Amino acid sequence: MRRFKRLYPLIYSFDNLYVAYLKARKGRRYDADVLRFSSRLEDALITLYRDLETGTYRTGKYRTFVVHEPKRREVAALPFRDRVAHHAICNVIEPLFDRGFIHHSYACRAGKGTHVGADQITAWLRLLWRAGTSPYILKADVSGYFASVDHAALISILRRKIACDRTVDLLARIVNGSGCGGKGMPIGNLTSQLFANIYLNELDQFVKHELHAKYYLRYMDDFVILNPSKAQLHQWRYAIAAFLDKRLHLSLNERTTIFPASHGIDFLGYRIWRTHRLLRKRNVRDMKRKLKHFERRYAEGQATRTQIYASIQSWIGHAKHANTYNLRRRIFSEFKLEGTNG
Repeated sequence: MRRFKRLYPLIYSFDNLYVAYLKARKGRRYDADVLRFSSRLEDALITLYRDLETGTYRTGKYRTFVVHEPKRREVAALPFRDRVAHHAICNVIEPLFDRGFIHHSYACRAGKGTHVGADQITAWLRLLWRAGTSPYILKADVSGYFASVDHAALISILRRKIACDRTVDLLARIVNGSGCGGKGMPIGNLTSQLFANIYLNELDQFVKHELHAKYYLRYMDDFVILNPSKAQLHQWRYAIAAFLDKRLHLSLNERTTIFPASHGIDFLGYRIWRTHRLLRKRNVRDMKRKLKHFERRYAEGQATRTQIYASIQSWIGHAKHANTYNLRRRIFSEFKLEGTNG
């Protein structure tokens, strides 16, 4: 494995920090902390540059809040200055690791994502069907993944690729600075997303090169394996569980199952068959509930048509990747915005 030296000056270079600032403010340039940073941009970037250069940079205080979609999670957000620093770090180190990731790792990577992953699963199902096989599916996820990542193990993995001590020290301060007592990473950090992929790349390499599982796809801590042999999938399940426990100090969720592909694969926000794709039932229920909520907010003057339609478009974009034409016609035919709000 090639190891990379002299990365640290690339991280704190002024050009890299400015690019990181542009990335960090994207989609949120009118947030209060972004406006404060931008109002004194040159001074703010120079201060960050000096703190990184001298090794005095320390992560700011996390702000925590709870989100409920797709399930309840506690998210930890850093001040904007730290988000700029994290973008600067990822600009330099992410390409070094990404080139070593397997092709079918789909989370937080350019050109990947849930829609591309769902298309790949459909393609595999059709390929296996044309070959005359009806596959079984191993569907699994890591139990409490972000809360369970072992800091020492993660830093050891980072050291295998990065031979620059100052860069590793900076990454270690970020990993250990979340106040998790040696385990876990805060959901919401850009670096956490990258570290999550780096950590589970160890599993990817094991599955592909030790188990030789051909039809394996991972999205963050969720993964599926397709294979015509149910017995083979059971063997792989136990091998994966042992690997996770021994090497990464993780465990599979108790919901890990093996079932025929004819039942449909509930994965990446869809229910997937070789012939068609549907939305999860919960997703449809939640959207119907939101539409009722939007009607009430509009009638009470708390939201405009523009705001409501912007919220709906993201769901439509997701739904269009499934066989939902009639579903969309039905639920939106019942959707009425009554009142004079703009």
